[in-house]
Amino acid sequence: MSIRITPLADPERGPSGRRLVWLASDDAQNPVGSAFLRLFARPEVRHLTELEINVHPAERRAGVGRLLLEAAVGAARENLRRRVSADVPEGAPGEGFLAAHGFRPVLTLTFARLPLERADPAALAAAVEKPHPGYRLVSWDGAVPGELLDTFTASRRAMADMPMGEADFGVDVWDADRVLSAARAIEERGELLHTVAAVRESDGSVVGFTELVVPGDGKGDAQHYGTGVLPEHRGRGLARWMKTEAIRAARERHPGLAGLLTDTADGNAPMRAVNDALGYAPTHRTVKYQLDL
Repeated sequence: MSIRITPLADPERGPSGRRLVWLASDDAQNPVGSAFLRLFARPEVRHLTELEINVHPAERRAGVGRLLLEAAVGAARENLRRRVSADVPEGAPGEGFLAAHGFRPVLTLTFARLPLERADPAALAAAVEKPHPGYRLVSWDGAVPGELLDTFTASRRAMADMPMGEADFGVDVWDADRVLSAARAIEERGELLHTVAAVRESDGSVVGFTELVVPGDGKGDAQHYGTGVLPEHRGRGLARWMKTEAIRAARERHPGLAGLLTDTADGNAPMRAVNDALGYAPTHRTVKYQLDL
């Protein structure tokens, strides 16, 4: 069987980057695999790419994945990118495939889920009401209110020192425009962004935040996005306080929600401890591999 690799045009294109796509087909022009390579546009991450390869189980071990990989890596080099990363489930055949082609494991993520039916409303409310001297909680839907925009944007640096193994994610730079455009993108997808923030009482500045994205119909599972506390305000229980309020609000406002999803790097022991204490149960793990070009 001969395999043909055809580059395709992906209509998904935005300010953050674009994707290159390849389709693998057999002699009868039946699709047997595909590859997607994301090229980032922001200067601080332009050296990175993200790769996804899928091969039909019946067509594996016939060289399809290798041909798709060669096309994607070649395109990464042509576009002057320095690293290619790919995520695979821990223990899946993809791990051996990537390792055999020069990729190395750089990060393991644990995914976890909190079934909302197990969340005790009274216990959540009591935990939220527990004072944290010098701080208060605020929350909003969608874009951050104007009076908090500057300090909320500044608080995004709380994510900069998260333990992320050997993975290269570039420098994550946030400004007000990016904060607002991220919220707008979620709204345009028909989903709800709910943010809980810890605010310092003395000056009203945001010192920590946690974000939850809820499906537009309020059903199924919601997804936690970023959670972070500025380094100078850690050790005061703010992350658990904010996440507890996010859980309480989600359960109260969206009775159709079944659960909340989160993922955490294995090296991020403090956040893993918060998730464990709040009742999140691990569901699966993925491994990020990177190839240096």
